[in-house]
Amino acid sequence: MTQAGYDKLKKELSDALSQRPVISAAIAEAREKGDLSENAEYDAARDAQGLLEVRIARLKDKLANARVIDESKLSTDSVQLLSKVTVRNLQNKMEMKFTIVGESEADFSKGLLSSSTPIGKALIGHSKGEVVEATVPSGVMKFEILDIAL
Repeated sequence: MTQAGYDKLKKELSDALSQRPVISAAIAEAREKGDLSENAEYDAARDAQGLLEVRIARLKDKLANARVIDESKLSTDSVQLLSKVTVRNLQNKMEMKFTIVGESEADFSKGLLSSSTPIGKALIGHSKGEVVEATVPSGVMKFEILDIAL
């Protein structure tokens, strides 16, 4: 993952951890209102706490297993993580630009394509000028790699 992606995950974790006292206070306040068996506010606060703890655990796991890629060691000989790739869809002749990123950083609307998608997998390891095929839900797509940059 990129350093920016790693920093974003760290911020998300920090924000989630800062919510713990807020939820604890909500639970305490709801508990003071009496009978817990019929207290919807208490149930909602406990549910929110459970969801928050799951989110915190997932973020911690992602950070623990993350590998930040040193962009200075990358080359433009072939498509790899963090490559900025310009391709032409050979069926409709449309040109597209993608940056190949890890799954947690993917955002297709911003041109950030996950390396685990069918198109991302098809592009990885190929060089400029090559034609690659990607099997997507709607069928097989063919792309010509026009450019690879960092």
